[in-house]
Amino acid sequence: MVLDKLGDSLKSTLQKITRSVFIDEKLINELVKDIQRALLQSDTNVQLVFKLSTKIKERAKEKTLLGITKREHLVKIVYEELTNFLGKESSEIKIEKKPTQIMLVGLFGSGKTTTCGKLAKYYKKRGYKVAAIQTDTWRPAAYEQLKQLCENVGIDFFGIKDEKDPVNIYMSFEKKFNEYDIVLVDTAGRDALSEELISELNSINSAVKADERILVLSADIGQAAQKQAQAFHDTCNVTGVIVTKLEGTAKGGGALSACSVTNSPIKFIGVGEKIDDLEVFHPQRFVGRLIGMGDLETLLEKAQEVISEDQAKDMQAKFLKGEFNLIDLYEQMKAMKKMGSFKKIMGMIPGMGSMKLPKEMLDVQEGKLEKWKIAMDSMTQEELESPDVMNTERIDRISAGSGIKIGEVRELLKQYKQSKKMLKMFKGEKDIGKMMKRMGGKLPGM
Repeated sequence: MVLDKLGDSLKSTLQKITRSVFIDEKLINELVKDIQRALLQSDTNVQLVFKLSTKIKERAKEKTLLGITKREHLVKIVYEELTNFLGKESSEIKIEKKPTQIMLVGLFGSGKTTTCGKLAKYYKKRGYKVAAIQTDTWRPAAYEQLKQLCENVGIDFFGIKDEKDPVNIYMSFEKKFNEYDIVLVDTAGRDALSEELISELNSINSAVKADERILVLSADIGQAAQKQAQAFHDTCNVTGVIVTKLEGTAKGGGALSACSVTNSPIKFIGVGEKIDDLEVFHPQRFVGRLIGMGDLETLLEKAQEVISEDQAKDMQAKFLKGEFNLIDLYEQMKAMKKMGSFKKIMGMIPGMGSMKLPKEMLDVQEGKLEKWKIAMDSMTQEELESPDVMNTERIDRISAGSGIKIGEVRELLKQYKQSKKMLKMFKGEKDIGKMMKRMGGKLPGM
Protein backbone atom coordinates (compact mmCIF):
# COMPACT_ATOMS: atom_id res chain seq x y z
CA MET A 1 0.00 0.00 0.00
CA VAL A 2 0.98 3.65 -0.40
CA LEU A 3 3.25 4.80 2.48
CA ASP A 4 2.99 1.52 4.39
CA LYS A 5 5.18 2.58 7.33
CA LEU A 6 3.36 5.87 7.88
CA GLY A 7 0.01 4.10 7.64
CA ASP A 8 1.05 1.40 10.13
CA SER A 9 2.28 4.05 12.59
CA LEU A 10 -0.94 6.05 12.37
CA LYS A 11 -3.10 2.92 12.76
CA SER A 12 -1.15 1.93 15.89
CA THR A 13 -1.61 5.44 17.26
CA LEU A 14 -5.37 5.38 16.72
CA GLN A 15 -5.62 1.92 18.29
CA LYS A 16 -4.18 3.45 21.48
CA ILE A 17 -7.23 5.68 21.66
CA THR A 18 -9.73 2.89 21.11
CA ARG A 19 -8.07 0.64 23.73
CA SER A 20 -7.77 3.33 26.40
CA VAL A 21 -10.15 3.37 29.35
CA PHE A 22 -9.86 7.14 29.83
CA ILE A 23 -9.39 9.93 27.29
CA ASP A 24 -7.39 12.51 29.21
CA GLU A 25 -4.74 15.15 28.51
CA LYS A 26 -1.92 12.65 29.01
CA LEU A 27 -3.34 10.34 26.29
CA ILE A 28 -3.87 13.27 23.91
CA ASN A 29 -0.24 14.39 24.41
CA GLU A 30 0.97 10.82 23.71
CA LEU A 31 -1.24 10.66 20.64
CA VAL A 32 0.13 13.94 19.29
CA LYS A 33 3.75 12.86 19.91
CA ASP A 34 3.11 9.57 18.06
CA ILE A 35 1.61 11.44 15.08
CA GLN A 36 4.56 13.86 15.08
CA ARG A 37 7.04 10.98 15.13
CA ALA A 38 5.25 9.13 12.30
CA LEU A 39 5.08 12.20 10.06
CA LEU A 40 8.65 13.32 10.74
CA GLN A 41 9.95 9.83 9.94
CA SER A 42 8.22 10.12 6.55
CA ASP A 43 10.14 13.38 5.93
CA THR A 44 7.20 15.74 6.42
CA ASN A 45 8.16 19.38 7.02
CA VAL A 46 8.82 20.04 10.74
CA GLN A 47 6.91 23.34 10.91
CA LEU A 48 3.86 21.83 9.23
CA VAL A 49 3.94 18.84 11.60
CA PHE A 50 3.91 21.09 14.66
CA LYS A 51 1.16 23.24 13.16
CA LEU A 52 -0.95 20.09 12.63
CA SER A 53 -0.31 18.75 16.13
CA THR A 54 -1.22 22.13 17.71
CA LYS A 55 -4.52 22.07 15.81
CA ILE A 56 -5.30 18.53 17.03
CA LYS A 57 -4.55 19.56 20.64
CA GLU A 58 -6.82 22.60 20.35
CA ARG A 59 -9.69 20.65 18.82
CA ALA A 60 -9.36 17.86 21.40
CA LYS A 61 -10.76 20.36 23.92
CA GLU A 62 -13.95 20.74 21.86
CA LYS A 63 -17.21 19.54 23.36
CA THR A 64 -18.05 16.02 22.20
CA LEU A 65 -20.96 15.90 19.78
CA LEU A 66 -24.16 14.10 20.76
CA GLY A 67 -24.33 10.49 19.63
CA ILE A 68 -20.59 9.76 19.55
CA THR A 69 -18.15 8.78 22.28
CA LYS A 70 -15.07 10.80 23.27
CA ARG A 71 -12.92 8.11 21.60
CA GLU A 72 -14.82 8.41 18.32
CA HIS A 73 -14.65 12.21 18.58
CA LEU A 74 -10.86 12.13 18.94
CA VAL A 75 -10.38 9.74 16.01
CA LYS A 76 -12.68 11.98 13.94
CA ILE A 77 -10.52 15.03 14.78
CA VAL A 78 -7.32 13.23 13.73
CA TYR A 79 -8.96 12.10 10.47
CA GLU A 80 -10.27 15.59 9.66
CA GLU A 81 -7.02 17.39 10.50
CA LEU A 82 -4.89 14.96 8.47
CA THR A 83 -7.32 15.49 5.58
CA ASN A 84 -7.07 19.29 5.92
CA PHE A 85 -3.28 18.95 6.11
CA LEU A 86 -3.24 17.24 2.69
CA GLY A 87 -5.52 19.74 0.98
CA LYS A 88 -9.01 18.92 2.34
CA GLU A 89 -10.75 18.60 -1.06
CA SER A 90 -9.71 16.94 -4.31
CA SER A 91 -8.62 19.25 -7.13
CA GLU A 92 -8.96 17.66 -10.55
CA ILE A 93 -7.61 19.16 -13.77
CA LYS A 94 -10.59 20.77 -15.53
CA ILE A 95 -10.85 20.19 -19.27
CA GLU A 96 -12.80 23.32 -20.24
CA LYS A 97 -11.29 24.40 -23.56
CA LYS A 98 -9.94 22.79 -26.72
CA PRO A 99 -7.11 22.10 -26.57
CA THR A 100 -6.42 22.08 -22.84
CA GLN A 101 -2.62 22.09 -22.60
CA ILE A 102 -0.94 20.39 -19.65
CA MET A 103 2.80 20.97 -19.27
CA LEU A 104 4.79 18.64 -17.03
CA VAL A 105 7.92 19.94 -15.26
CA GLY A 106 10.17 18.30 -12.68
CA LEU A 107 13.58 16.98 -11.68
CA PHE A 108 15.61 14.35 -13.53
CA GLY A 109 14.31 10.90 -12.57
CA SER A 110 11.00 12.07 -11.10
CA GLY A 111 9.01 9.83 -13.48
CA LYS A 112 7.77 12.73 -15.61
CA THR A 113 7.70 10.96 -19.00
CA THR A 114 6.09 7.85 -17.50
CA THR A 115 3.50 10.10 -15.83
CA CYS A 116 2.82 11.71 -19.21
CA GLY A 117 1.94 8.23 -20.55
CA LYS A 118 -0.25 7.52 -17.52
CA LEU A 119 -2.13 10.81 -17.95
CA ALA A 120 -2.65 10.00 -21.63
CA LYS A 121 -4.20 6.64 -20.71
CA TYR A 122 -6.31 8.20 -17.93
CA TYR A 123 -7.88 10.82 -20.22
CA LYS A 124 -8.22 8.54 -23.26
CA LYS A 125 -10.25 6.08 -21.15
CA ARG A 126 -12.59 8.98 -20.37
CA GLY A 127 -13.26 9.71 -24.02
CA TYR A 128 -10.90 12.61 -24.69
CA LYS A 129 -8.80 12.92 -27.85
CA VAL A 130 -5.26 13.21 -26.48
CA ALA A 131 -1.86 14.02 -27.98
CA ALA A 132 1.59 14.26 -26.37
CA ILE A 133 4.67 16.21 -27.45
CA GLN A 134 8.25 15.55 -26.34
CA THR A 135 10.33 18.74 -25.84
CA ASP A 136 13.09 17.14 -23.76
CA THR A 137 16.28 17.67 -25.77
CA TRP A 138 18.62 16.72 -22.91
CA ARG A 139 17.89 13.07 -22.18
CA PRO A 140 18.77 10.84 -25.20
CA ALA A 141 16.06 8.24 -24.49
CA ALA A 142 13.25 10.74 -23.78
CA TYR A 143 11.98 10.89 -27.39
CA GLU A 144 11.80 7.10 -27.84
CA GLN A 145 10.33 6.53 -24.37
CA LEU A 146 7.37 8.88 -24.85
CA LYS A 147 6.86 7.72 -28.46
CA GLN A 148 6.59 4.11 -27.28
CA LEU A 149 4.27 5.03 -24.39
CA CYS A 150 1.97 6.90 -26.80
CA GLU A 151 1.91 3.94 -29.19
CA ASN A 152 1.01 1.58 -26.32
CA VAL A 153 -1.80 3.87 -25.14
CA GLY A 154 -3.00 4.58 -28.70
CA ILE A 155 -2.64 8.37 -28.87
CA ASP A 156 -0.80 10.67 -31.30
CA PHE A 157 2.83 11.56 -30.57
CA PHE A 158 4.75 14.64 -31.69
CA GLY A 159 8.47 15.39 -31.50
CA ILE A 160 11.60 16.07 -33.57
CA LYS A 161 14.33 13.65 -32.64
CA ASP A 162 17.48 15.66 -33.40
CA GLU A 163 16.14 19.17 -32.75
CA LYS A 164 17.95 20.92 -29.87
CA ASP A 165 15.54 23.82 -29.29
CA PRO A 166 12.38 22.78 -27.38
CA VAL A 167 10.53 25.94 -28.47
CA ASN A 168 11.12 25.08 -32.15
CA ILE A 169 9.74 21.59 -31.53
CA TYR A 170 6.58 22.97 -29.96
CA MET A 171 6.04 25.71 -32.59
CA SER A 172 6.43 23.14 -35.41
CA PHE A 173 3.24 21.36 -34.35
CA GLU A 174 1.27 24.10 -32.59
CA LYS A 175 -1.41 24.48 -35.31
CA LYS A 176 -2.15 20.74 -35.27
CA PHE A 177 -3.03 20.80 -31.58
CA ASN A 178 -6.44 22.41 -32.28
CA GLU A 179 -7.60 18.94 -33.38
CA TYR A 180 -7.23 17.59 -29.81
CA ASP A 181 -9.07 17.94 -26.51
CA ILE A 182 -5.88 17.58 -24.45
CA VAL A 183 -2.21 18.16 -25.32
CA LEU A 184 0.42 16.88 -22.88
CA VAL A 185 3.79 18.68 -23.06
CA ASP A 186 6.71 16.72 -21.58
CA THR A 187 9.68 18.97 -20.77
CA ALA A 188 13.30 18.20 -19.88
CA GLY A 189 13.96 17.01 -16.34
CA ARG A 190 16.08 19.55 -14.51
CA ASP A 191 17.42 20.73 -11.20
CA ALA A 192 15.27 23.77 -10.49
CA LEU A 193 18.33 25.54 -9.09
CA SER A 194 20.30 25.32 -12.40
CA GLU A 195 20.27 28.70 -14.18
CA GLU A 196 20.74 27.23 -17.66
CA LEU A 197 17.79 24.89 -17.34
CA ILE A 198 15.63 27.52 -15.66
CA SER A 199 16.22 29.78 -18.69
CA GLU A 200 15.05 26.96 -20.99
CA LEU A 201 11.99 26.32 -18.84
CA ASN A 202 11.11 30.02 -19.00
CA SER A 203 11.28 29.90 -22.81
CA ILE A 204 9.12 26.80 -23.26
CA ASN A 205 6.67 28.08 -20.62
CA SER A 206 6.25 31.38 -22.54
CA ALA A 207 5.75 29.54 -25.84
CA VAL A 208 3.23 26.96 -24.61
CA LYS A 209 1.16 29.20 -22.29
CA ALA A 210 -0.17 25.99 -20.73
CA ASP A 211 -3.53 25.86 -18.98
CA GLU A 212 -1.97 23.65 -16.29
CA ARG A 213 1.68 23.60 -15.25
CA ILE A 214 2.12 20.41 -13.28
CA LEU A 215 5.15 19.74 -11.09
CA VAL A 216 5.99 16.02 -11.00
CA LEU A 217 7.63 15.17 -7.66
CA SER A 218 9.05 11.78 -6.74
CA ALA A 219 7.94 10.66 -3.29
CA ASP A 220 11.47 9.62 -2.37
CA ILE A 221 12.85 13.18 -2.68
CA GLY A 222 12.34 13.81 1.05
CA GLN A 223 13.05 17.22 2.60
CA ALA A 224 14.57 18.59 -0.65
CA ALA A 225 11.05 18.69 -2.09
CA GLN A 226 10.21 22.07 -0.59
CA LYS A 227 13.17 23.99 -2.01
CA GLN A 228 12.68 22.44 -5.44
CA ALA A 229 8.92 23.05 -5.41
CA GLN A 230 9.45 26.71 -4.55
CA ALA A 231 12.02 27.18 -7.34
CA PHE A 232 9.74 25.60 -9.96
CA HIS A 233 6.83 27.70 -8.73
CA ASP A 234 8.87 30.90 -9.02
CA THR A 235 9.83 29.98 -12.59
CA CYS A 236 6.55 28.87 -14.16
CA ASN A 237 3.83 29.41 -11.54
CA VAL A 238 2.99 25.76 -10.83
CA THR A 239 -0.78 25.09 -10.77
CA GLY A 240 -0.69 21.55 -9.41
CA VAL A 241 1.46 18.61 -8.35
CA ILE A 242 1.61 14.92 -9.23
CA VAL A 243 3.43 12.79 -6.64
CA THR A 244 5.01 9.66 -8.14
CA LYS A 245 6.49 6.46 -6.65
CA LEU A 246 4.38 6.66 -3.50
CA GLU A 247 4.14 2.86 -3.40
CA GLY A 248 7.87 2.33 -3.02
CA THR A 249 9.07 4.71 -0.33
CA ALA A 250 8.69 5.57 3.34
CA LYS A 251 9.66 9.20 2.69
CA GLY A 252 6.56 10.45 0.86
CA GLY A 253 5.73 13.04 3.50
CA GLY A 254 8.27 15.46 2.02
CA ALA A 255 6.63 15.51 -1.40
CA LEU A 256 3.10 15.59 0.04
CA SER A 257 3.80 18.53 2.35
CA ALA A 258 5.87 20.45 -0.25
CA CYS A 259 2.63 21.39 -1.95
CA SER A 260 1.78 23.75 0.89
CA VAL A 261 4.82 25.87 -0.06
CA THR A 262 3.41 26.64 -3.50
CA ASN A 263 -0.27 26.51 -2.49
CA SER A 264 -0.57 24.06 -5.40
CA PRO A 265 -2.91 21.12 -4.83
CA ILE A 266 -1.93 17.52 -5.50
CA LYS A 267 -3.86 16.54 -8.63
CA PHE A 268 -2.81 12.88 -9.01
CA ILE A 269 -0.68 10.29 -7.24
CA GLY A 270 1.33 7.50 -8.85
CA VAL A 271 0.69 4.25 -6.97
CA GLY A 272 2.58 1.70 -9.08
CA GLU A 273 4.68 1.06 -12.18
CA LYS A 274 1.84 0.02 -14.52
CA ILE A 275 0.30 2.48 -17.00
CA ASP A 276 -3.01 2.40 -15.08
CA ASP A 277 -1.40 3.07 -11.67
CA LEU A 278 -2.46 6.72 -11.49
CA GLU A 279 -5.20 7.99 -9.18
CA VAL A 280 -6.90 11.35 -8.72
CA PHE A 281 -5.76 12.55 -5.30
CA HIS A 282 -8.66 12.68 -2.85
CA PRO A 283 -7.32 13.72 0.60
CA GLN A 284 -10.28 12.12 2.43
CA ARG A 285 -9.82 8.78 0.66
CA PHE A 286 -6.04 8.87 1.00
CA VAL A 287 -6.19 9.47 4.77
CA GLY A 288 -8.93 6.83 5.06
CA ARG A 289 -6.56 4.25 3.59
CA LEU A 290 -3.64 5.43 5.73
CA ILE A 291 -5.51 4.97 9.01
CA GLY A 292 -7.41 1.80 8.06
CA MET A 293 -10.84 3.30 7.32
CA GLY A 294 -10.67 2.11 3.72
CA ASP A 295 -11.55 3.79 0.42
CA LEU A 296 -14.67 2.26 -1.08
CA GLU A 297 -15.15 5.08 -3.62
CA THR A 298 -11.81 4.41 -5.36
CA LEU A 299 -12.38 0.65 -5.13
CA LEU A 300 -15.75 1.00 -6.89
CA GLU A 301 -14.25 3.30 -9.54
CA LYS A 302 -11.52 0.74 -10.26
CA ALA A 303 -14.12 -2.04 -10.43
CA GLN A 304 -16.22 -0.06 -12.94
CA GLU A 305 -13.16 0.30 -15.18
CA VAL A 306 -12.56 -3.45 -15.44
CA ILE A 307 -16.07 -4.96 -15.10
CA SER A 308 -18.87 -4.18 -17.56
CA GLU A 309 -22.34 -3.24 -16.30
CA ASP A 310 -23.80 -6.57 -17.51
CA GLN A 311 -21.02 -8.53 -15.76
CA ALA A 312 -21.62 -6.55 -12.58
CA LYS A 313 -25.37 -7.25 -12.66
CA ASP A 314 -24.74 -10.96 -13.28
CA MET A 315 -22.24 -11.11 -10.41
CA GLN A 316 -24.63 -9.21 -8.13
CA ALA A 317 -27.47 -11.63 -8.89
CA LYS A 318 -25.25 -14.63 -8.05
CA PHE A 319 -23.86 -12.80 -5.03
CA LEU A 320 -27.33 -12.22 -3.54
CA LYS A 321 -28.40 -15.81 -4.21
CA GLY A 322 -25.20 -17.24 -2.78
CA GLU A 323 -24.40 -18.98 -6.10
CA PHE A 324 -20.73 -19.30 -7.05
CA ASN A 325 -18.65 -21.66 -9.20
CA LEU A 326 -15.05 -21.96 -10.44
CA ILE A 327 -15.73 -19.91 -13.58
CA ASP A 328 -17.07 -17.07 -11.39
CA LEU A 329 -14.01 -17.34 -9.14
CA TYR A 330 -11.63 -17.09 -12.12
CA GLU A 331 -13.45 -14.09 -13.63
CA GLN A 332 -13.55 -12.37 -10.24
CA MET A 333 -9.82 -12.86 -9.63
CA LYS A 334 -8.95 -11.81 -13.20
CA ALA A 335 -10.86 -8.56 -12.65
CA MET A 336 -9.14 -8.04 -9.30
CA LYS A 337 -5.74 -8.51 -10.93
CA LYS A 338 -6.56 -5.67 -13.36
CA MET A 339 -7.50 -3.45 -10.40
CA GLY A 340 -4.09 -3.91 -8.75
CA SER A 341 -2.49 -6.13 -6.13
CA PHE A 342 -4.68 -7.89 -3.58
CA LYS A 343 -2.86 -5.96 -0.85
CA LYS A 344 -3.83 -2.65 -2.46
CA ILE A 345 -7.47 -3.72 -2.79
CA MET A 346 -7.60 -4.90 0.84
CA GLY A 347 -6.40 -1.46 1.93
CA MET A 348 -9.49 0.07 0.30
CA ILE A 349 -11.99 -2.13 2.17
CA PRO A 350 -13.10 -0.52 5.46
CA GLY A 351 -11.64 -2.38 8.43
CA MET A 352 -9.38 -4.57 6.31
CA GLY A 353 -6.53 -2.07 6.05
CA SER A 354 -5.88 -2.24 9.79
CA MET A 355 -5.82 -6.06 9.83
CA LYS A 356 -2.39 -7.68 9.82
CA LEU A 357 -2.96 -10.38 7.22
CA PRO A 358 -0.15 -12.81 6.35
CA LYS A 359 1.85 -11.89 3.23
CA GLU A 360 1.19 -15.28 1.63
CA MET A 361 -2.55 -14.60 1.81
CA LEU A 362 -2.14 -11.15 0.25
CA ASP A 363 -0.04 -12.57 -2.56
CA VAL A 364 -2.48 -15.41 -3.31
CA GLN A 365 -3.32 -14.09 -6.79
CA GLU A 366 0.18 -13.17 -7.87
CA GLY A 367 1.54 -15.74 -10.32
CA LYS A 368 -1.20 -18.29 -9.68
CA LEU A 369 -3.99 -17.12 -11.96
CA GLU A 370 -2.46 -18.57 -15.15
CA LYS A 371 -1.81 -21.95 -13.51
CA TRP A 372 -5.39 -22.07 -12.24
CA LYS A 373 -6.69 -21.30 -15.73
CA ILE A 374 -4.64 -24.20 -17.17
CA ALA A 375 -6.01 -26.53 -14.48
CA MET A 376 -9.57 -25.38 -15.23
CA ASP A 377 -9.06 -26.13 -18.95
CA SER A 378 -8.63 -29.79 -17.94
CA MET A 379 -11.93 -29.88 -16.00
CA THR A 380 -15.27 -31.07 -17.27
CA GLN A 381 -18.24 -28.67 -17.48
CA GLU A 382 -19.77 -30.43 -14.46
CA GLU A 383 -16.60 -29.85 -12.38
CA LEU A 384 -16.44 -26.17 -13.35
CA GLU A 385 -20.08 -25.50 -12.53
CA SER A 386 -20.31 -27.79 -9.47
CA PRO A 387 -16.85 -27.95 -7.85
CA ASP A 388 -18.27 -29.81 -4.86
CA VAL A 389 -18.20 -33.03 -6.95
CA MET A 390 -14.40 -33.01 -6.79
CA ASN A 391 -12.71 -36.05 -5.24
CA THR A 392 -9.16 -37.44 -5.17
CA GLU A 393 -9.60 -39.34 -8.45
CA ARG A 394 -10.82 -36.22 -10.31
CA ILE A 395 -8.04 -34.04 -8.84
CA ASP A 396 -5.39 -36.60 -9.93
CA ARG A 397 -6.86 -36.65 -13.46
CA ILE A 398 -6.92 -32.82 -13.69
CA SER A 399 -3.31 -32.64 -12.45
CA ALA A 400 -2.10 -35.22 -14.97
CA GLY A 401 -4.02 -33.62 -17.86
CA SER A 402 -2.92 -30.05 -17.15
CA GLY A 403 0.62 -30.59 -15.88
CA ILE A 404 -0.29 -28.57 -12.76
CA LYS A 405 0.79 -30.05 -9.42
CA ILE A 406 -1.87 -31.78 -7.30
CA GLY A 407 -1.19 -29.34 -4.45
CA GLU A 408 -1.88 -26.37 -6.73
CA VAL A 409 -5.17 -27.87 -7.93
CA ARG A 410 -6.16 -28.40 -4.29
CA GLU A 411 -5.16 -24.79 -3.54
CA LEU A 412 -7.54 -23.57 -6.28
CA LEU A 413 -10.37 -25.61 -4.75
CA LYS A 414 -9.50 -24.28 -1.28
CA GLN A 415 -9.68 -20.71 -2.60
CA TYR A 416 -13.09 -21.50 -4.11
CA LYS A 417 -14.42 -22.89 -0.81
CA GLN A 418 -13.18 -19.86 1.15
CA SER A 419 -14.80 -17.46 -1.32
CA LYS A 420 -18.06 -19.40 -1.29
CA LYS A 421 -18.05 -19.45 2.52
CA MET A 422 -17.71 -15.64 2.56
CA LEU A 423 -20.56 -15.28 0.06
CA LYS A 424 -22.83 -17.35 2.29
CA MET A 425 -22.44 -14.68 4.97
CA PHE A 426 -24.16 -12.23 2.62
CA LYS A 427 -26.67 -14.56 0.97
CA GLY A 428 -29.95 -12.70 0.44
CA GLU A 429 -28.56 -9.54 2.05
CA LYS A 430 -29.78 -6.51 0.11
CA ASP A 431 -28.91 -3.84 2.67
CA ILE A 432 -25.44 -2.54 1.80
CA GLY A 433 -25.18 -0.89 5.22
CA LYS A 434 -25.63 -4.24 6.96
CA MET A 435 -23.09 -5.80 4.60
CA MET A 436 -20.56 -3.15 5.50
CA LYS A 437 -21.13 -3.73 9.23
CA ARG A 438 -20.38 -7.41 8.74
CA MET A 439 -17.19 -6.50 6.89
CA GLY A 440 -16.10 -4.17 9.67
CA GLY A 441 -16.87 -0.94 7.80
CA LYS A 442 -16.11 1.51 10.62
CA LEU A 443 -13.23 3.35 12.20
CA PRO A 444 -10.33 1.08 13.20
CA GLY A 445 -10.71 -0.61 16.55
CA MET A 446 -14.23 0.70 17.29
